[in-house]
Amino acid sequence: MYKNLEHPALGSWPLQNAPFKMSETPAYNSLTGPLIGQHNKEVFEGLLGISHEELVNGFAEGTFWPKDYDRSSYPYLQDMIDDASKAVWNGIETSKTTPKTNGNKKDSGPFKNIRVLELADKKGQWCGKLMGDLGADVIKIEPPEGEAARNIGPFYQDVPDKEKSLYFWHYNTSKRSITLNLETEDGKQIFKRLADSADVIIETFKPGYMKSIGLDYEELKSTNPGLIMCSITPFGQTGPWKDYLTGDLLHLAAGGQMAACGYTDTDLPDAPPIAGGGGQAWHMGSHYANIAISAALMYKSVTGIGQYIDVSIHESCSLTREMHVNTWIYQKKIPMRQTGRHASPAPNQQSQHVCADGKYLNVAAQILTALTPERLHILGEWMKEEGLSEDLIEEKYRNPDSITDNELFLYFIANMSRDDVFHGGQKRGFNMGAIRNLDEVMQDPHLDDRDYWAEVDYPELGIKLKHPGPGGIFKGSPWQISRRAPFLGEHNKEILSGELGIGDDELSNLGKSGTI
Repeated sequence: MYKNLEHPALGSWPLQNAPFKMSETPAYNSLTGPLIGQHNKEVFEGLLGISHEELVNGFAEGTFWPKDYDRSSYPYLQDMIDDASKAVWNGIETSKTTPKTNGNKKDSGPFKNIRVLELADKKGQWCGKLMGDLGADVIKIEPPEGEAARNIGPFYQDVPDKEKSLYFWHYNTSKRSITLNLETEDGKQIFKRLADSADVIIETFKPGYMKSIGLDYEELKSTNPGLIMCSITPFGQTGPWKDYLTGDLLHLAAGGQMAACGYTDTDLPDAPPIAGGGGQAWHMGSHYANIAISAALMYKSVTGIGQYIDVSIHESCSLTREMHVNTWIYQKKIPMRQTGRHASPAPNQQSQHVCADGKYLNVAAQILTALTPERLHILGEWMKEEGLSEDLIEEKYRNPDSITDNELFLYFIANMSRDDVFHGGQKRGFNMGAIRNLDEVMQDPHLDDRDYWAEVDYPELGIKLKHPGPGGIFKGSPWQISRRAPFLGEHNKEILSGELGIGDDELSNLGKSGTI
């Protein structure tokens, strides 16, 4: 997972690669993080066609580099430093580019006309949902008894039922469902016929299972060379841990997330690490799988060639560790758990504070540690408006160095409501955030203003339910939940008869034999 790259300042250092392997287009780091302006010449001259003289002019005038910034430590800029005194910047007018649109209809998504066969449990169903909500035709292929996630609560009206799992409803929107026993000969042949017209297969079986039943990638691509198959497994298809049993909690432990989350010993002695809830490991693996599949689809659109993708959830968790891996690689320091704050090698300032209404506010540490005289004055005026401070606007407090603690600020917070501090602080440019419960998130006016929530119709129950929406707005190819989560085998006839031409009698026999 690590690869040594040459850094222009640090020399040879290991960097993490992608948490997946791609058979045709290997994903790996080819460049280290760039130094400031390292590629100015390459981009401005090579890509935009700006002349070297014009670039030097802009360099001299501070257009591409702050005039008062020390340039001596950046040898790749030396040719411009040498030439800068000769030039006068005349300005460069660049043309604006028009964003491309895909020309699809309003109700189509960017994955329109992409067919996905999903053989996934909770480890990969989020990946299928992401693709389905973005327009792909996702066919969820379940065993005749139903995918295990149908038995995960809570349930609608608190009545356990395979068709009323709120968990399953959330993760399986925009999919169709058929039932198929892949261990029967008829089931295998039907799956092969479906695979012949598929663009993508997502599967989460144990390593080697698909090969053991004759449905591995090599077999399937022999009749569909453009097929993309993505396997999402706990530890990948290879390695000494590939057959280990695991779960979401164990992944967060092994990946390093738990070690960085929880209480410090001073706040709660002997407190154990804490893991985030909600299947975070499955989300990480599915997100990286979605990225890899998107890249493979782009490659296929150019070459017509599919490929096999091996996603490791363990590597996905290990990569999703903020800056912690690099902190160890470069400094040999381990970030410590810090109550309510980002883990860090050194203690940092408390950021969560209770307000007058008993609700909590998260305050960025730099509000108190990086106050300029101007920012301090704004804070003082605000406190004065609220009638909560007379001291902070005095001359002695104009110098941030004279503030040795945050007692005044905490007094200010403690005497105002959380939302008043949050909105008042944001209006004045202070980085603060309200710590909210889910009921408050559901009533968020900002989300309402952006039409974030999606109402999904459940006609069989006579209800419409609110579902979370997308993380971004797609102008040309809108995201949408096209249908509620499917009932078990709801689309057997539609797909097996309507698309594969299986007759009613044969369909009935397949049901009696346990194939569907």
